[in-house]
Amino acid sequence: MAEHPPVIVHPPSPGGGRQVTIGGESVGRAHSSVDVLEFLRRAGLDTDMVSLDDREVIEWQGGDHDVWS
Repeated sequence: MAEHPPVIVHPPSPGGGRQVTIGGESVGRAHSSVDVLEFLRRAGLDTDMVSLDDREVIEWQGGDHDVWS
């Protein structure tokens, strides 16, 4: 079974935003990449060291960090 990166940003929802899961736990709905960075910060990750393009850390489902609707 393939292992997912620790952070998953799920596809955009019809109501807006994207659900974010960190370590298998839902942490909230992001409406921009700024929200994703805030969730990472709250989870204890150094946002100066994490790139939103780092596929080892973040799996973007249904579009990259520029797709929100």
